Amino acid sequence: MSKVVGIVGSYRKAGIAIAAVEAVLEGAKELGATTNLIRLSESNLGYCNHCRKCAQAPGPERGKCPQLDDLESILREVESADSVVLASSISYGGVTAVFRKFMERLTGFYYWPWGQPLPQIRQEPTRKAVLVASSGMPGFFIPLFTDVRRTLRRTAMMLGAKPVSTLWLGRYGWRLDCRLLDKDLERAKNIGRSLA
Repeated sequence: MSKVVGIVGSYRKAGIAIAAVEAVLEGAKELGATTNLIRLSESNLGYCNHCRKCAQAPGPERGKCPQLDDLESILREVESADSVVLASSISYGGVTAVFRKFMERLTGFYYWPWGQPLPQIRQEPTRKAVLVASSGMPGFFIPLFTDVRRTLRRTAMMLGAKPVSTLWLGRYGWRLDCRLLDKDLERAKNIGRSLA
C-alpha cells in the first residue's frame, strides 16, 4: 500500500490550493493509499538561521536541524511516503512566505561542510512528487511568468522526490467563491489515483 503526503503553503483554510491537494489525496485514497495533509500555516516552524549544523555530517542520512519545532515530524512523514504533493498559492509571483520558510529549512538533505563551495545532495530521488499552484492569472501563465515551478521542483528534489505531474490552477484569485471547478477537481483526483 502506498502513502501520499500533501504539504500546503497557503494561508486560507478553505482555499484552492488546499482543495486541490485534498482532491489529489482523495483520489489516492480511493485506490487504497494512506494519506496525510500538512498545512504549513498551522505548523510551528521557525526560520532557518543558516547555522548549517544539519549539513556538516557526511553520509546519506539527512542532517537534523537543532531547532525544536515541527520540522522533524514533517520530514519523518515525508520520508515514510512514496509520494509527496507540494502546493502553494501564488503571492507576488512566487510561493507564499510560509512555503519558502519550509523550503529554506531543508538544508539537511545536503552535505555541505564549511570550506566546501557547493552542497552535494545526499540521496537520489526515491519518491514521486506532484506540484500544485493556484493563482488569479490563467493557469498556463504560472510556469511562464512566476518562479513557482522552479521553487516547487527544487523543494521536491531536496525532499528526494522527482516531479511526475503538475497542476497549475488559474483564474481563481479574482473569484469570491473558492470552490474548485469540477474539471479541476476531477483532474486532481486522477493525479491522486496515479500515485496510489
